[in-house]
Amino acid sequence: MRICLVYDCIYPHTIGGAERWYRNLGERLAEAGHEVTYITRRQWPKGTDAGVPGVRVVPVTGEMSLYTPGGRRKILPPVVFGLGVFWHLLRHGRDYDIVHTAAFPYFSVIAAAAARRVHGFSLFVDWHEVWTRDYWNEYLGRAKGFVGWAIQRLCLKIRQRAFCFARMTAERCREEGMRDPVTVLSGLYTGSHTRSAVHESVPLVMFAGRHIPEKRVPDIVPAIVRARLQLPELRCVIFGDGPERERVEELVVANGLEDVIELPGFVDGERIDETMSRALCMMLPSRREGYGMVVVEAASWGTPSIVVADPDNAATELVDDRENGIVAASTSADDLASAILEIHAAGMDLRESTAAWFQRNAPRVALSRSVEQVAEIYARKR
Repeated sequence: MRICLVYDCIYPHTIGGAERWYRNLGERLAEAGHEVTYITRRQWPKGTDAGVPGVRVVPVTGEMSLYTPGGRRKILPPVVFGLGVFWHLLRHGRDYDIVHTAAFPYFSVIAAAAARRVHGFSLFVDWHEVWTRDYWNEYLGRAKGFVGWAIQRLCLKIRQRAFCFARMTAERCREEGMRDPVTVLSGLYTGSHTRSAVHESVPLVMFAGRHIPEKRVPDIVPAIVRARLQLPELRCVIFGDGPERERVEELVVANGLEDVIELPGFVDGERIDETMSRALCMMLPSRREGYGMVVVEAASWGTPSIVVADPDNAATELVDDRENGIVAASTSADDLASAILEIHAAGMDLRESTAAWFQRNAPRVALSRSVEQVAEIYARKR
């Protein structure tokens, strides 16, 4: 099949869950003998290759900053990217059997739907998240939020075959007006399915991810302060970077925790794995997650996770409470500290049950299974 993937970012030039998904999907489809093109914006120096083996990468816009200083997505870059996608597909749409795009930024969905009227390719859309109208208003303000919600709703009503990575997201698609079939894909995990014996933990809480408002990284600091009242040897390492990092640094200094909480920024995967294999727990206090890959990665080492109950947090679907982690009621210092202390008290029993959870679920959450599902559904639509 001739397949066109559409997303405005590409790994490793931009780091994130969706970026990893489209790169992995493209590479594996190419390995299976399909002809794969990846439409994106330029994120690498001119005259060099984007570096995706077997995949033709086509930039349809130049390099543009996607985020405001506060970590919000800008409005203009998605519009420009959508225009670039439309122009490319208008000229080359006949070269593709399948166009597979991320729902967000939404203008690429609208562009693909318009070009499909000319060339007749099949349209597939990944809905990593679906926001409620209230969340749109909170994110952009009432006027702009209404526009964002209306555009999302328009895209949900476009004829398509939809994929999601969480049951919550699939339900939202239907609630917000989608009438086409929705498939919940199995997972995104690409790591090892077999580990050596589970390690004893050290009293260390870890976080890995972008420091953006939705991740609520600053809430980790008061939780560590509270937990250390009963577990004074507790330490923490917060990997990653972003617009919230300065606030995290301020809280660390204000609480005199410079020797307790480490902020190394982005690091290589080897260091993440080494830390994760021995950490007491992985903390993900996000209010909004489309999947929560780091929960699966932690479980592969036998390390339980702490996630937070929230209507927009799909990571809770990956935690069976007290089996491979804890779903905290909120990000309050009391709730997060209580979860840390409960995991510490559970000791190796919880680590062994976390490892057992991973072994049972590894085939289901593997990216290879999701690629198989996608390819099977592509074939039916030809």
